[in-house]
Amino acid sequence: MLLSTDIWVGALIRRAELGGAFAAVARKGDARAGAVLVKIVNRRDGTARLYSEAMRGDGERFWMQPVRSVFEPDLDAYVERAARIDPDLWLVEIEDREGRHFLTEPVEPDPS
Repeated sequence: MLLSTDIWVGALIRRAELGGAFAAVARKGDARAGAVLVKIVNRRDGTARLYSEAMRGDGERFWMQPVRSVFEPDLDAYVERAARIDPDLWLVEIEDREGRHFLTEPVEPDPS
């Protein structure tokens, strides 16, 4: 059984805070089944990354980067487009000095 989105988001924020990062819900979607985007901002080097949950052909869930840019305005533009398509979309923003995402599920390797 999968967790409802609001509980999953709360756990992600808690993991980030325990790790010394700042995390917040920037856009709140459907509490039970909204899709989630996670934006990581590294203020130290001025980069950002965006992660979106996806599913492999075998049914395994993982996180991928739907936008390969590290520029925050590019990521924000993607989020705006995605929110117009899916009004139940959540956005969690995490600011971390080390650029960590705090996701426990599999994450595709960083393309850089």
